[in-house]
Amino acid sequence: MKLDIVTEGRLIDIVVEGFDAGIRLSESVPQDMIAVPFGERQRFAVVGSPDYFGRHPPPRTPADLAAHRCIRSRMPSGSIYQWEFERHGETLRIHGDGTLTLDEPGLMLAAARAGLGLAYLTEWNVSTELAAGTLVRVLEDWTPPLDGLCLYFPGRRHVPAGLRALTDMIREYAEANRKRAPSARQRPARR
Repeated sequence: MKLDIVTEGRLIDIVVEGFDAGIRLSESVPQDMIAVPFGERQRFAVVGSPDYFGRHPPPRTPADLAAHRCIRSRMPSGSIYQWEFERHGETLRIHGDGTLTLDEPGLMLAAARAGLGLAYLTEWNVSTELAAGTLVRVLEDWTPPLDGLCLYFPGRRHVPAGLRALTDMIREYAEANRKRAPSARQRPARR
């Protein structure tokens, strides 16, 4: 078996591009594909440095972002990503205003740590900084969890043995994690 991993920020057609499988957020997997979820649900986070919040009051609603410097994210297509928020059934897309636009999460993280503005990144990207206190999270109640990542592949053709083994391993791992996770009754209440 040979493994060829290509990282690409834009959404591609894995069949046209000649790949056996791809990885995407669950919500963006094409409907005609078989999706195998893995990993935990994930959320986006609006973050800024303590220094930034020493100079600017934290936003309480997404509308308050109009008074803040937002570190904008350029998508592989060239478009600027609109920050997505949802609370109590209300959904919003905010085109953050800012003087800095970047196309790589690590650079956005570094810019936020340096106090250049607010960044909209996944918890994957900011968990270490939040735990260390080098970044502060705001608008947390406006960023509900997403379903997370899926391995996906076409269902209309032969599944190579290596891909079948990988999907079996992912499913076993997910099942083992479900059994280990405490049920809703066992989890401590959030305050």
